[in-house]
Amino acid sequence: MKKAISLLLAAVTALSMTTVSFAAETTTVDKGDIVVLYTNDVHCGVDDNIGYAGLAAYKAEMLKATDYVTLADAGDAVQGAALGTLSKGEYLIDIMNQVGYDVAVPGNHEFDYGMDQFMSLSKALKCGYVCSNFIDLRTNKPVFDAYKMITYGDTKVAYVGIDTPESITKSTPTYFQDNTGKYIYGFCNGNNGKELYNAVQSAVDAAKAEGADYVIAVGHCGDDQQSAPWRSADIIANVSGLTAFLDGHAHSTIPSQKVADKDGKVVLLTSTGTKLNAIGKLVIKADGTVTTELVTDYTAKDPTTDTFVQGIKAKNDALLKKVVAKTSVDLTVMEADGKTRAIRNQETNLGDLVADAYRAASGADVAIVNGGGIRANIAAGDITYEQIIAVHPFGNELRMVKATGQQILDALEMASRTTPDENGGFLQVSGLTYTIDTTVPSTVKTDDNKMFVKVEGARRVKDVMVDGKPIVATQTYTLASHNYMLESAGDGLNMFQKDEFLSVPAMLDNEVLINYITGTLKGVVPAEYSKAQGRINVVSAPAMPFTDVANGAYYYDAVMFSVEKGLIPGTTATTFTPNATMTRGDVVYALWNLAGKPTAKANPAFTDVDFSTDLGKAVAWAHENGIVNGKTESTFVAGDSVNRQQFAAFMYRYAEALGYNVSTTGSLSAFNDAKQVSSYATQALAWANANKLVNGFSDGTVRPFGTATRGQSAAIIYRFASTLSAAKAA
Repeated sequence: MKKAISLLLAAVTALSMTTVSFAAETTTVDKGDIVVLYTNDVHCGVDDNIGYAGLAAYKAEMLKATDYVTLADAGDAVQGAALGTLSKGEYLIDIMNQVGYDVAVPGNHEFDYGMDQFMSLSKALKCGYVCSNFIDLRTNKPVFDAYKMITYGDTKVAYVGIDTPESITKSTPTYFQDNTGKYIYGFCNGNNGKELYNAVQSAVDAAKAEGADYVIAVGHCGDDQQSAPWRSADIIANVSGLTAFLDGHAHSTIPSQKVADKDGKVVLLTSTGTKLNAIGKLVIKADGTVTTELVTDYTAKDPTTDTFVQGIKAKNDALLKKVVAKTSVDLTVMEADGKTRAIRNQETNLGDLVADAYRAASGADVAIVNGGGIRANIAAGDITYEQIIAVHPFGNELRMVKATGQQILDALEMASRTTPDENGGFLQVSGLTYTIDTTVPSTVKTDDNKMFVKVEGARRVKDVMVDGKPIVATQTYTLASHNYMLESAGDGLNMFQKDEFLSVPAMLDNEVLINYITGTLKGVVPAEYSKAQGRINVVSAPAMPFTDVANGAYYYDAVMFSVEKGLIPGTTATTFTPNATMTRGDVVYALWNLAGKPTAKANPAFTDVDFSTDLGKAVAWAHENGIVNGKTESTFVAGDSVNRQQFAAFMYRYAEALGYNVSTTGSLSAFNDAKQVSSYATQALAWANANKLVNGFSDGTVRPFGTATRGQSAAIIYRFASTLSAAKAA
């Protein structure tokens, strides 16, 4: 790396116990180097891609270069295909023991065979599990050690285990409860992430106190937006003392990403993807340099491990290879790129087929199936038992309940709250159709376990039809799914747990699907399933056109709102320039558009305004309604900049002119520069602050003469439109 970058990173880490520098290049391993190989989200892909035999071969290769090699897994190894389902994860533990793992953390899917089986698997795994935040709530103590310390010569490295609190809803919630429904296991999921951060920090501190020179997090946390505030980057940003974070859960491919920790020091974040697409490799050099990279296209195989894996697979081949049906079309879970899991944010033809199978098996009015429970494509041609189990690896059982239309509406709203982002709880359906309007922000409220509580505001799910008729909230319908969804509140859908359960045949999910194809469809999936049936319509927000508005910026949603409503034009076709000053012309144009482009009765006597343009029409309307005056009697000066108190005054006059309730004004006395506010703007700025349109700064100032930037202004208008629409006077 360039010398300047090396110096900067050295300065950043100078206060840590061990001075650490980071590099991103491919690293040559020398004698005495510490090599940590890592995997995540293997999901039973025992000989997919590099495979476990390839991993064993690469591990042996590293042991020729250095004596210090450690192998770690970041979760979700034992579930995902028939090999896991038929053995309840035991075959995968056998293979992991054969390869020789030294550190492992459970992922959410390690719990999929029930808590008793999970505990049995944890004892069978020779290296055991570490996890700082998996707690037995009956004793308030961790179930496993929070970290594992490994000594390499004179160097100690601690491996802190972390599992996502999403495990409760993304495995089976009842597995973490006693027979009365009380939670007896948890993952430090309270206080908006702080409970988890504290658990990890305690583990890091304990490891440092024991003499750890480096602390590496082995986490199953992910980087999906829906996983906040428990994502790996969230944890890093709220914890001090980590060197690196080996991540899983989201199936992201991250060779090496630098993330600032709580103290501003660099932590390397990395993840290998899924199905052994890559082997992760972290190297700690003798000089303290730490690197992470992904090893791909590795083709060597360890013959002993390969023989062991093939022997286990052979035990199941006769059953798994049996042809049970045929399909005339490709049945899909993934997008055409083979990487994007379409079934988690949109309708697919396999989702339709599975939902139809549940409705046919039960005779229900409606069937719902979570997209995360449908795991694999089926190519046109013969269908084997192995493929059916790959689609349904969980062994869920058919269930049917009596449910109200309102419960179904709430379930759809909950399941669609993150669309278009991926969500394992996204519902594939049969017997109903619906629209998801992603331009409407989700107002679903969940508890600390991410269980549904209520819908607080506008709904994004619309036009719900059951058998071609509008759903009736008070009407009772029969609803089919499986025990994970209806009994165990899977994916946070807890609204059906107390419903009346109805009699249905005792069938596992794979039996439901096989029986539908062999019985109802007479053994062949027909051409009518060649594409999605049009049951789910996703209305997407337009893409952000401005390259200088970063996703995650406080004004991002506001700028998108401005784009959708045509409020504040960009400075160019591809730039918004959020830090530029808002002008008088910008303000009146935005408010005129927000008001619906009303027409003024007459034009003011401004000589610098062309009243045939939209800006001129906006100026005429704003002047007529007392929202803004001219700079002089004959000029408007549209290009003049606007400060914070001026913008607040414009917003206040706009609200007053359009009949909004502006009686809530509060006081500016809490701000130490309140006396600087001009008299004309005092009431307006107090109103804007009381209604959370304009906030103060951390130093206790409100800065009335500070610049009103375009980003700030978009945010204020967005807050006004979002929160005060119900305050309009009668």
